Amino acid sequence: MVSFLLGLAVAVGFWVWQQIRFKRKLQHLLETFGTEVSEVSLPLIPRLRREIALQNQRQQQLLSQLQTWETLLESAPIGYLQVDDENQLLWCNPKARQLLGLQKWKPGQLRLLLELVRSYELDRLIEQTRDRGAPQIQEWLHHPDCSDAAAISHLQKISLRASSLLLPQEQVGVFIENQQPIVEIIQTRDRLVSDLAHELKTPLTSIRLVIETLQQQIDLPWRRLIDRLLPEVDRLINLVQNWLEISHLELEPHKKLNLQPVELQSLIYSVWQNLEPIAQERHLQLDYSQSAPLWIKADKSRLTQVFLNLLHNSIKYSPAEATIHVIINLLPTKTAPKQVQINVIDSGKGFPIEDLPYVFDRLYRCEADRNRHSVENNTSLPIINGSGLGLAIAQQIVLAHGGTIKAKNHPDTGGAWLQVELPKIIPNLSN
Repeated sequence: MVSFLLGLAVAVGFWVWQQIRFKRKLQHLLETFGTEVSEVSLPLIPRLRREIALQNQRQQQLLSQLQTWETLLESAPIGYLQVDDENQLLWCNPKARQLLGLQKWKPGQLRLLLELVRSYELDRLIEQTRDRGAPQIQEWLHHPDCSDAAAISHLQKISLRASSLLLPQEQVGVFIENQQPIVEIIQTRDRLVSDLAHELKTPLTSIRLVIETLQQQIDLPWRRLIDRLLPEVDRLINLVQNWLEISHLELEPHKKLNLQPVELQSLIYSVWQNLEPIAQERHLQLDYSQSAPLWIKADKSRLTQVFLNLLHNSIKYSPAEATIHVIINLLPTKTAPKQVQINVIDSGKGFPIEDLPYVFDRLYRCEADRNRHSVENNTSLPIINGSGLGLAIAQQIVLAHGGTIKAKNHPDTGGAWLQVELPKIIPNLSN
């Protein structure tokens, strides 16, 4: 009897311990559902059933939302694709398949994106998104893949713009937009304006000849009106000429260059001497950082035009008695020859932040630019004053040389910071 009672006591104790342990597990499970134990008066089992029902309901809602988002992405007018941490294509919508030519891919099939789309730019965009941990934007000219060799020559390149974002587990999502219609509209607009500028060139020249003749035959006070009219006609002629020039540079950038050895310091000082009458009126100085001669292979007249535009802008917007800095840096590259970086920095108000992406666009002028009073140009220098083409021409000339140009605001001076990078340094002459 003693043994029976002892065994019964052990069994009851073990059962009670199991019940306590079971209740603790249920309470822990309920806590994972986000329910406070003290707020609920139901027993544990009914509460668990209620939470399971709520979780099933939430799961159905999430599945419904997921299906809604998938439907939206399927019908979206822009492309979307998603890759895993190994750059395998997980999913893409019909628009992405159309833009990238993903005929070989089928839903549910895991294949490397680079095998399906031969686009180095897209692959680099995804890698940059992971490396920097932030959304990235890339624009490029895409060449569609085609298995039919005869049809390759008929395929047209399209301009694409991709925006990426980093997802959990190192996955990356990419939105892809077709920029080709916008590019074609811009090209049509530029051709139209170029044709119009070409047609205006002859009559404007004739009007100038008439004004010059009238200047010699009309007496005061009417002659003052003629004198005011002549600079305006010259401004229109310069605007037309520079528009034609930028159009020719875009069509045949390299054919328009006469490359020869150019010493950079002499060229910049020569440009400053042409602008010195304007600079002296406001007591502006030039600070050139590079003392040793530096030779590059470039078109001297075109490069002169670039620095005329850049330094003239710096003079216009610098305060009185300020210094305009020209800082030269040598940039080592993976392949010879090296590159030279020319920084033109002033102490003015700088570019408005919202205008920075557009300062190199044709005819674009900052909103604040229209309210500023620039220095009057009484000389016969071939500079456009406020036409909105100066930086656009400078950009096309720099691109024709195989370089780049960027617009920023300098953190120390607060003024405009124009950064030009040019290749083709001539080592023998530089040393």
